[in-house]
Amino acid sequence: MMLYPPVADLVDKIGSRYQLVNLVARRARVISSEAEEKQIPLEKKPVSSAIDEVFTGKLSIE
Repeated sequence: MMLYPPVADLVDKIGSRYQLVNLVARRARVISSEAEEKQIPLEKKPVSSAIDEVFTGKLSIE
């Protein structure tokens, strides 16, 4: 089974696996809490959404 997007591509965008995991986890918590507050059902899991944001360049380390 192949993951999309490849982890190596995500690490290249962020710098290290440690930073990638922290960034994705932090963003996933925000996505989840916002959806819960607004009572909006999520189409996909918060972690998947956060990973997509990193891959598309919407989310990065400052």
